[in-house]
Amino acid sequence: MQCPRCQSESPPDATFCPECGARLEIACPSCGTANAPIHKFCKRCGQPLTSTAPGARFAFPQAYTPPHLAEKILSSKSALEGERKQVTVLFADLKGSMELLADRDAEEARKLLDPVLERMMEAVHRYEGTVNQVMGDGIMALFGAPVAHEDHAVRACYAALRMQESVNRYGDEIQRAHGVPVQIRVGLNSGEVVVRSIGSDLRMDYTAVGQTTHLAARMEQMARPGSVLVTAVTLRLAEGYIHVKPLGPVAVKGLEAPIDVYEVAGAGSARSRLQVGAARGLSPFVGRDGELEQLQRALEQTEKGHGQVVALVGEPGVGKSRLFWEFAHSYRTDGWLLLQGAAVSYGKATAYSPVLDLLKGYFKIEDRDDSRTIQEKVTG
Repeated sequence: MQCPRCQSESPPDATFCPECGARLEIACPSCGTANAPIHKFCKRCGQPLTSTAPGARFAFPQAYTPPHLAEKILSSKSALEGERKQVTVLFADLKGSMELLADRDAEEARKLLDPVLERMMEAVHRYEGTVNQVMGDGIMALFGAPVAHEDHAVRACYAALRMQESVNRYGDEIQRAHGVPVQIRVGLNSGEVVVRSIGSDLRMDYTAVGQTTHLAARMEQMARPGSVLVTAVTLRLAEGYIHVKPLGPVAVKGLEAPIDVYEVAGAGSARSRLQVGAARGLSPFVGRDGELEQLQRALEQTEKGHGQVVALVGEPGVGKSRLFWEFAHSYRTDGWLLLQGAAVSYGKATAYSPVLDLLKGYFKIEDRDDSRTIQEKVTG
């Protein structure tokens, strides 16, 4: 049997993975109950554990992957197979799922558990990650393969924060209705994998290089409910885009020496490399006085009541974004209301994403604001 956490092969009679120590269980596709690997039928509802019936909503990636992502995966599968890819691995699970499902029949248990899994997967898909496995009360997702993204670590961190916020809101409803806490824990690590094959059902078969998957699973196991833990490798790739709290060197089972672990405290305000660089300190800006004067003239025309649009065109790396940044942060814009919108790579699935940024800036809407707070800010 293959370990759902670290992908290592274990003997058929094994109860725990000999590689990472994870408990080997088979999640019932009907009710989500964990069963021993040797079981053929669920001990709770009696359904076959190998069922592929329509009710097994999360049995295969093809069943829950959005069509636009499925198309990307299948169109690039031939180029990916056999390739080494840099990825960020995300593990998330529901802490205390047995308490949540206790004394409930299979149908009621699924009604409580499925919304948690759906919120986890929605967050992953929003940032174009792929859910490679659903494991009863949790998921394993990849960012950077099979859909390639150079900012895979940033996307994974944003997805982790989004699923925490979404599940917390759902958890508040369950707490009020059933008196049972619902919290998830998330772990992330980045590294290399070798893509072996991608099936027609979208499931990716891969080999992790080194401790890539193992450490992500360990981060999840070590995380307290409601938190997100990342390794130093992931933090290096996402530094500047997220706020973290160092937990210091932590002993991790399976490793000889302790490693640095960080808890993600929230998303940073930076949305681009330039903004991250500005926080660290930019190099001197020289040789663009003529372009700055052109922008100044457009601003003066706007002040006289003649609206202006400035289009800046140039080769990658010549400093287009830096020019606008310097102008917006100079004395020239003192007294002006500046609203910024950006087309980020992970915003393709959101219609009018830059316009939404402008509106959020104008109404001072934060990402964590609920619908009632947003309505109050918009209506005054």
